Amino acid sequence: MGGTIGAGILRTPGLVAAQLPSAELVLAAWLAGGLYALVGAVCIAELAAALPKAGGWYVYAERAFGKRVGFLVGWTDWLAHCIGLAWVATTVGEYGQALLPHAISQGPYTARILALLAIGLFSLIQLRGLRAGSASQELLSLAKAVAFLALVAACFLLPIQAAPPIAPPPPAPMAIAGWRSLSLAVVLALQAVITTYDGWASPVYFAEEFSEPGRDLPRSLIGGVLAVLVLYLLINLALLHVLPIAQLASSNLPAAAAARALAGPLGGLLITALALVSLLGLINTVVMAAPRILFGLSRDGLLPSFIAQVNGGGTPSAALLLTSTAAAALVLAGSFERLLTMGAVLYVSLPLAGIASLVTLRQREPELPRPFLTWGYPVSPLLITAVSLAFLMGSTANDWLSSLAALALVATGYGVSLLAERRPLAEETS
Repeated sequence: MGGTIGAGILRTPGLVAAQLPSAELVLAAWLAGGLYALVGAVCIAELAAALPKAGGWYVYAERAFGKRVGFLVGWTDWLAHCIGLAWVATTVGEYGQALLPHAISQGPYTARILALLAIGLFSLIQLRGLRAGSASQELLSLAKAVAFLALVAACFLLPIQAAPPIAPPPPAPMAIAGWRSLSLAVVLALQAVITTYDGWASPVYFAEEFSEPGRDLPRSLIGGVLAVLVLYLLINLALLHVLPIAQLASSNLPAAAAARALAGPLGGLLITALALVSLLGLINTVVMAAPRILFGLSRDGLLPSFIAQVNGGGTPSAALLLTSTAAAALVLAGSFERLLTMGAVLYVSLPLAGIASLVTLRQREPELPRPFLTWGYPVSPLLITAVSLAFLMGSTANDWLSSLAALALVATGYGVSLLAERRPLAEETS
């Protein structure tokens, strides 16, 4: 839950409602996106339970296709995490700036300073060790779930103080050309929904730190997605209860519009605080997960050995510092629109690598112990592949320049992998 729920759920319901003309279709889109994430979790649970090693998607690609392909997958995964961490930290800085006194919040670098402080704070927590990192994650995830459930309860229980003004939104694509535009509207809506569910694979990065990974990893993956699915449906039901569908579709931040209808101007501040809680939990998850990717690559000889060093608390400290430094540099770099598009392309590519690994290992290593088997195989991996490819093609067509830039970043990893292969040979010769 901590790796999935961010501030996006406060904004995305409006984007989905702008594409679909009825409450029933809006809820169906959120259900479909949740089922996509659930099927993905079911597929990856087999790999995670069979190969409970730190490193994320890299572990499965390396086992199925060799170290070079595995390194490229791990490199891609780490880049995507750094981009996502920088964007989330910057968003935290912007939300935090809005809560500061006016005299302080007007500084030109206030948001960036707050973003760097957020990265630094959670890096320090993780440096203390696995126990501190796990406790902070559980606390933030609980606080996040309670806060969103409180929002849902308020929408159903509190009287609406003032009916929100309804500005007629642009006609939804389905309303313009009828069923001819249905596919386009559904694709656009599902793109927004699937992005909001992103993060469902977070448990695989901590596979070695589960006491019974064969049992607990599938439970964490599947149970986490189900919990998020229920929460997202409740949030959309609550927003539809307070806001007419037209108001929901025209709002950039529908959760804030609903809060203002219930609590007046104070509602906007409450939603800002809720967004901060959500984003802080997301930062903590990424700061925990991304170093495990570098740790796995280093331990397998694909990066310098010092990156695999673990401190007394069980944290890969060198990998953590490298990740935090890279994210901080991206924060200082400034604009994130292109980085976000690049990150989306990278994130969607990773489940495809996981599915390819699942199918390949089923054929190549049928004797591999598998405590959990994918439900509905081979239909379920084929479904994930089809949806992911459609999402990837849509993103590429929408911004091909950023997609090419993402491929260029992945290509730099190929050069790094060649250097990593030559390093052991040079050491052996010397």
